[in-house]
Amino acid sequence: MRFDLTDLRLFLNVQESGSITAGAARSHMTLASASERIRGMEDTLGVPLLLREHRGVQATPAGHTLVHHARLVLAQMDRMRGELDHYGQGLKGHVRVLCNTTALSEYLPQVLGEFLKDHPRVSVDLQERTSFEIADALRAGTCDIGVLADSTDLHGLQVLRFRHDPLALVVPAGHPLAGRDTVTLAEVADEEFVGLIQGSALQEHIAHHARRDGKVLAYRVRLRSFDAICRMVGQGVGIAIMPRVAAARYGRAAGVRRVALADDWAVRDLVLCVRGVLPAYAQQLVAYALRDAPKG
Repeated sequence: MRFDLTDLRLFLNVQESGSITAGAARSHMTLASASERIRGMEDTLGVPLLLREHRGVQATPAGHTLVHHARLVLAQMDRMRGELDHYGQGLKGHVRVLCNTTALSEYLPQVLGEFLKDHPRVSVDLQERTSFEIADALRAGTCDIGVLADSTDLHGLQVLRFRHDPLALVVPAGHPLAGRDTVTLAEVADEEFVGLIQGSALQEHIAHHARRDGKVLAYRVRLRSFDAICRMVGQGVGIAIMPRVAAARYGRAAGVRRVALADDWAVRDLVLCVRGVLPAYAQQLVAYALRDAPKG
């Protein structure tokens, strides 16, 4: 049995994306070449690795076993590259980071800008996911670093505090709730909301907790940035839930009022999580991220 690293990375990309076409694109190869490589792996093993269905592919039991070992092999190769990188200038490092909405918009751009400037031979694959998805991805070994809310199940992960990140309600200046110090989601669930676009990690988080109370929030409009949300709230279109740090940054210019959310799930920290030993260059990224972490 002879699989090279290209075969292993291709198979992981296919399994994670759910299709040979998408896996081939991630691996920077043609569909024909990717299909031929996977067929060759199956012929070598004598068992199918993928179930090919109309809407994509799924790994067979043998395929799941290959995924497990491929992740171990590729992770070990990444660690080796990181350690050897100290001895030469030709190798590059690649770090896979998953983060929630607040980390992506408010904190990580500054961290990554400084890190990438100081480490020109390292690249970062940064993607937004819900906190639940990030924790699962870390446990499955499909990312190196996760930045997520501490309200998530973090069992089996190494957890480091990253930033304080409470959520707040934002209302127009003349709204009946504008003078309140605190409010709960249950008290405002029947209001009309302004939110982020469908599928954003923060909106999924808020919707999840609304559903637990038997509520479905009504959105008049969905936008791509916290700045735009604040301006829309300031014009009286609706109310919004967003990170306090974003509400403080954009709220004054928009003329809105900020009210603390008293729900336990809204009083949260962002944490940085890893699982297992990281390559040296990924450890350096963690160190950069934690420079401004709260103490205690």
